[in-house]
Amino acid sequence: MLDYYQIADTLSPEDKQTQTVARDFMEAEAAGVLDWWETGEFPKHLVPKFGEMGFLGANLPVEYGASGIGNVAYGLIMYELERIDSGFRSFASVQGALVMYPIYRYGSEEQKHEYLPQLAAGSMVGCFGLTEHDGGSDPGAMKTRARKDGESYILNGVKMWITNGNIADIAIIWAKDDDDVVRGFIVRTDAPGFQANEIKHKMSMRASVTSELVMDEVRIPASQMLPATRGLSAPLSCLTQARYGIAWGALGSLEAVYEDALSFSQSRSTFAKPIASRQLVQTKLVDMITDHTNGLLLAWRLGTMKDAGTMNHTHVSMAKRRNVRAALDAARSSREILGGSGITLEHPTIRHMLNLETVDTYEGTYDVHTLILGRDITGHNALV
Repeated sequence: MLDYYQIADTLSPEDKQTQTVARDFMEAEAAGVLDWWETGEFPKHLVPKFGEMGFLGANLPVEYGASGIGNVAYGLIMYELERIDSGFRSFASVQGALVMYPIYRYGSEEQKHEYLPQLAAGSMVGCFGLTEHDGGSDPGAMKTRARKDGESYILNGVKMWITNGNIADIAIIWAKDDDDVVRGFIVRTDAPGFQANEIKHKMSMRASVTSELVMDEVRIPASQMLPATRGLSAPLSCLTQARYGIAWGALGSLEAVYEDALSFSQSRSTFAKPIASRQLVQTKLVDMITDHTNGLLLAWRLGTMKDAGTMNHTHVSMAKRRNVRAALDAARSSREILGGSGITLEHPTIRHMLNLETVDTYEGTYDVHTLILGRDITGHNALV
């Protein structure tokens, strides 16, 4: 791992081993990422392997089939997945933080024992249906409804930009009930009236499945509602878990583009000198490694706070906001250093740069996290 400030010295032997295993696995098993990204294919054969490696919901308890590791180790896994491609971290984030976590925190014991072991093993895939066409940054405006009908609920609505949608066996769907209260439901994707439409022609996250979910009179047993969900705080708490993983993962992308730019600058010469000797190139490289170091310190401290139970959602907002934007800026700088070579997939930079455009937007935009932090430190909602 790129580690200019020797932050690895603070890690436990178990944390270091977790990262080493994750890096070795991803380098061996995901070598085809260039082709998968170019053809717009998610390598589904890796899902059960992720399960075997313990990558899915890794920080959840072992009694439900997960690895039960600490949050720093979990973050390091997210780092290594995204160092190869944001699509891999996105898959694991959704499976663990947005599907397994809500079942673990808000589900019944029966639901936990039925679903969590299968999700941890990768024998079942899940997706998270919160975002709608008109409600990205305003989830409270959701139009999806859950109508009570005897011992069933009937769901109607459309969810948009849903990772894993077309490969999911279950969906965690958030809908308003008859009392306008937001509730969470476990919905099997083969239920009559449920349809997943894959979003094509993407120029970002191409090695990831993104879908629209359409529910037309989808009837599910009332027992499929997550019993402890009531209000928007439930889905937002799940987003906090996912954003935590993103804060780590983005640094993996930053390492990848930094190493790409550094290597290229040392081998590429102009006017009989390597471009690494140019002041402007060195400035870009220094900015990259400084941002990575700052981000790694943020992520490490966030992980220790999460393990100690002192982390809150505003802490996560700061790390997600800063680390993803720093990674995106680094990718753009790397592309500049690479020149014309930077637009080809022979180098990972352009792939990471395009992926990070999405990572910068989803799970709360840079501006939304700015408003969250601004309200926290001033006590005032920002004036429009």
